[in-house]
Amino acid sequence: MTPIPVAVVGCGHLGTFHARTYAHDRRCELTMVVDIVEERARRIASELGCEHARSVGALRGRVRAASVATPTTTHEEVSVALLSEGIDVLVEKPIADDPLSGARMVATARRYGRVLAVGHIERCNPAFLLAREQLDAPRFIESHRLSVFVPRSLDVDVVLDLMIHDIDIVLSVCGSPIESVDAIGVPVLTEQADIANARLRFADGGVANLTASRVSREKMRKIRFFDRHRYLSVDLLARRIEGAAIRKAEPATKVATDGAGGEAAWLAAQGLRLERWNRDAPHGDALATELGAFLVAVSGDGQPVVDGRAGLQSLEVALRVREAVAASLARIRRNPTP
Repeated sequence: MTPIPVAVVGCGHLGTFHARTYAHDRRCELTMVVDIVEERARRIASELGCEHARSVGALRGRVRAASVATPTTTHEEVSVALLSEGIDVLVEKPIADDPLSGARMVATARRYGRVLAVGHIERCNPAFLLAREQLDAPRFIESHRLSVFVPRSLDVDVVLDLMIHDIDIVLSVCGSPIESVDAIGVPVLTEQADIANARLRFADGGVANLTASRVSREKMRKIRFFDRHRYLSVDLLARRIEGAAIRKAEPATKVATDGAGGEAAWLAAQGLRLERWNRDAPHGDALATELGAFLVAVSGDGQPVVDGRAGLQSLEVALRVREAVAASLARIRRNPTP
């Protein structure tokens, strides 16, 4: 297979990781990095042995695919320009800063027959991939995504910065439409919501309770899935899953009646047993998996992990959460703490 010529647009924190990952993937050739700050592009280009430019116009006729890791407000402009030139695009999450922009990106990709992928990297986390194989219509989902304060991402609030990861995961495992969204948010260090909690109710009765904070003292990325007879706890940082499931067993011949034995004895009396397990996820680089799937899609042999439509759906739900959070912030401002 001839290596696919690729580029990275935006050489900030995330774009640098994209460029380095492409540079080590034999399926592609990192041809150029682009950034409006020429010195930043020059530095990355020098490190990785590729060309650099200040404008996406320099990519015309030079590459087949590109990652877009520019500020969210520029995603539509940059992505539409690339797609219109016949260049497949993987744009970092969120797909755009508003649904109309995201919809125009999806429409442009469809019009020109190009791949549009969205970088929801947690879908490629080895722990989630391991858990996904065992999930079957969870009825209740609970997530906690807590992060220490990092000034780098203050162009968006905690919903679009952090919670959208878990919104995307929830939507990927829940096929039912959302019936209602309830959310609250609290500003701590900024004027935007730095802590938020959202409750999503689905038409099939399922519920997801999501908490995100960017002002915590320690990091946490855990998501728990509950079904009628199964429980999975996924630690996305430690890349480990814990599970429990109720299985059929031979009925117990004698059951303690004085409280001894508790849960196990009661289950045994019903002809059931509780099975628990812990598993470490296989080693893997989530970004390499994500970009690898994108390259396969570019070659025409597969699909991206998260396509434009799925990315747009995650944005739409995140903005519904954001509206509910804004309403809660308005109530806080009307009734300030004495």
